[in-house]
Amino acid sequence: MNFGAFIIGDEILSGKRSDKHFARLTELLGARGLRLSWVEYLGDERPRLVDAFRRSFARGDVVFSFGGIGNTPDDHTRQAVAEALGVDLVLHPDAEREIRARVAAGKMPVAAGADGPSPQQLLLGSFPRGVDIVPNPFNRIPGFRVREHHFLPGFPQMSHPMVEWALDTFYSAYFNRQPPVDRALLLTGPGAYESALLDLMERIVADYPALRLFSLPSLDANGQRRHLELGVEGEPELVDAALGEIRAEIERRGITWTPRP
Repeated sequence: MNFGAFIIGDEILSGKRSDKHFARLTELLGARGLRLSWVEYLGDERPRLVDAFRRSFARGDVVFSFGGIGNTPDDHTRQAVAEALGVDLVLHPDAEREIRARVAAGKMPVAAGADGPSPQQLLLGSFPRGVDIVPNPFNRIPGFRVREHHFLPGFPQMSHPMVEWALDTFYSAYFNRQPPVDRALLLTGPGAYESALLDLMERIVADYPALRLFSLPSLDANGQRRHLELGVEGEPELVDAALGEIRAEIERRGITWTPRP
């Protein structure tokens, strides 16, 4: 199963705020032996959001979307999801219950003479028809989920516990509690460049299809080649076998190597 992410907000793209979701999501997935397959950054532009969600729904990935589910004019995620699905927005009864409970607890302001949330506050629970809510342990204002997509607030304090809840509730069957390992060698010298080692890389990929091979060149401050990090990731026994073959071949070619720390 593939996992992806949308990180939404003009403030991210403009640099007014730094993204805190990508790194944390990779940590939460990695702790469960899962991997993030893709991430896409989007501004608050409804047509572009609609197009992105349509494409994503068609792929069938598990997706976490951060941001844009508020009730201000610059929040477009809820409306874009509804348009992508071809449904309308409705007040979700579970979301309404959570909002009313927050108001009753004195955690949301109430207009003078009112005995409950305002229509503007209830907009926070207006979601595309047919979705389920994602509970928010921080302030009880929920997100929503549909077709393995989870639409969450942009605030990390809220959304990251919601990610954990969704992973543990719906995807525990995919967890690998013994996460994959990756091991690599640092290659130096005149023969330690990618194009000279393509045949070796292709052979390892063909012989070990369950592993992920990676090749990461490194330059020094003057732009000169420093070393090439060549390694594999996956199940430990296969990693050891593949790395042994890589080591034997680079030694045969006279390439200097050291274990990657």
